[in-house]
Amino acid sequence: MIFGFKPEKIRDDFEILKTGVVYFDSACMSLKPRQVVEKVNEYYHKYPGCAGRSAHHIADAVTHEVDAARAEISKLIHAKDRHEIVFTRNTTEGLNLVAHGLRLNAGDEVVISDKEHNSNLIPWLKLKKDAGIKLKIVESNADNTFDIGKLEKAIGPRTKLVSIVHRSNMDGATNPAKEICKIAHKKGALVMLDAAQSVPGMEIDVRDIGVDLLSFSGHKMLGPTGTGVLYGKKEVLEKLDQFIVGGETVKNSTYEDFVIEDVPHRFEAGLQDYAGIVGLGEASRYLHKIGLSSVAKHEARLNKVISEGLATERKIELLGPVDPAQRAGIYSFNIHGMDPHNVSKMLDVSKKILTRSGAHCVHSWFNKRNMRGSARASLYLYNTEEEAQKFVDEVKKIAKMV
Repeated sequence: MIFGFKPEKIRDDFEILKTGVVYFDSACMSLKPRQVVEKVNEYYHKYPGCAGRSAHHIADAVTHEVDAARAEISKLIHAKDRHEIVFTRNTTEGLNLVAHGLRLNAGDEVVISDKEHNSNLIPWLKLKKDAGIKLKIVESNADNTFDIGKLEKAIGPRTKLVSIVHRSNMDGATNPAKEICKIAHKKGALVMLDAAQSVPGMEIDVRDIGVDLLSFSGHKMLGPTGTGVLYGKKEVLEKLDQFIVGGETVKNSTYEDFVIEDVPHRFEAGLQDYAGIVGLGEASRYLHKIGLSSVAKHEARLNKVISEGLATERKIELLGPVDPAQRAGIYSFNIHGMDPHNVSKMLDVSKKILTRSGAHCVHSWFNKRNMRGSARASLYLYNTEEEAQKFVDEVKKIAKMV
């Protein structure tokens, strides 16, 4: 862990920042440090082979590096065993793996919140149509924080799974995962967390939380695109059906039958993105060295600069809790009378401040409120207070144009 972490110490690791951009779009995609890029290239240059398939030293090197990455990621989220780590392409694939692997029947219930990303909404809506499951949605409090009382009422005797976003990509609010797990387990339901936004920016201890399943993406935590992880308690993974089958998912086969592989390999069908996996392992090492608690504190400081700087602007509507400490590194907002896409475009053209605009894949929430979306600034470990102030100043100028 880097004592007294400061973004200035690491900004040289991110080549794109040397172009002068103010990158405030990390909730969509984080930047990649040179160490991760170099690790990816290391695979292609030094051991560009298959893991576990061939009897030669290059294959042995790949197998070793993939296993090391699995162990590194396991350590990052404090899993009990590296075999509880399943490699996927992204959060979405992990959520779908669980949705298809639970063997849900007509009448079985899944409980979600009203702020779910499409990745944790559409699979359940599809199962509702195709298999007849019942989907219950827990509405948030007026300030967009989680309503634990409504959750307790929503969980019934047929509830098989509570699948909740850990930290919202829309407004940054973090849901009380440990309390959710206690309530769900007491009523006999499993819990899965969409941790795409939480794993990159806060300390996660899956055993302390008590969560059964947790999915996250590599591209939001300094890792390569097309990489992700599904964590699951081993006893839970053992009971899941396979989603995609074929090469590497079986120990043996005949023309009549097959023997499935052990966990986690039974879920990792076909040739894997070895370069991406070793890069993801390097991203985990990078974050572990800095310390995710330091990242969380840094994001909170930046969000405070922005939130306090724009608090008196009457034309600005903030999404989510007013207290920046409750919104991590996300400032999602609208300027009255302006299209959010135009706001983002103006920030880019005027000061090279890169934000996201739109519904942030949470169309259901915005559609219910007849909103087109919002502009969103999302902060990360490489951003500075000077950049936060630059954003404040420019948003104020744009607001005055209306």
